[in-house]
Amino acid sequence: MTTPPTAGATPVEDIRVLLVDDQDLFREGVRVIVDAQPGMRVVGTAADGLQSIEVADQTDPDVVLMDLRMPEMDGVEATRQLLAPERAARRARVLRVVVLTTFDLDDRAAAAIRHGASGFLLKDTTPQQLAEAIRTVAAGNAVLAPTDLTRLLDRTFATPTEPPPPYLALTEKEREIFTAVARGLSNSEVAAVVHLSESTVKTHVGAILRKLGLRDRVQIVVFAHDHRLLG
Repeated sequence: MTTPPTAGATPVEDIRVLLVDDQDLFREGVRVIVDAQPGMRVVGTAADGLQSIEVADQTDPDVVLMDLRMPEMDGVEATRQLLAPERAARRARVLRVVVLTTFDLDDRAAAAIRHGASGFLLKDTTPQQLAEAIRTVAAGNAVLAPTDLTRLLDRTFATPTEPPPPYLALTEKEREIFTAVARGLSNSEVAAVVHLSESTVKTHVGAILRKLGLRDRVQIVVFAHDHRLLG
């Protein structure tokens, strides 16, 4: 028996997913898994990075599951183009990218994250882990721990630079929250550390992202790593 929706309640829209992989069998297998999950559905598929850009423009997904190694255009370049500021400004929905790889410490995954991807998954992940990752990035969070992300970024060459003026312009409280987020604390955990309400912390995180021109919490970790702000 299906329970009718509460009168006046706004229906929760499904998370829209785009699958990008050059292997038909893998792509269709992931489609079956995603479509079987409550609250999400596949709105398009693509066999290479170039095609993914066209399909993303047509289907307006929330989350892209992006293979890294593909013909025509690889997943790194496709991620860069999909998340480019000028393209993001034309998009009605916030787009998140999760890259898929067969290697745990993949240099291409690190490059995709630097271009704005929200993390990576190994291709042998379980259906439950895949579904949870989709929900996690759709909510604006990362799909790998900051310690794992830092370990991955350490494998790719990036010359440390001085913090830019926008970081220096952050308030003392904003820097304290920035550091806590960069270390992987959730909003509730940050709130306990800085003695603020969770809603106030969320407001501060939003202000930090705007001031630094960052997309999400993953990019705070990357920013902190590249400018050696965690010691």
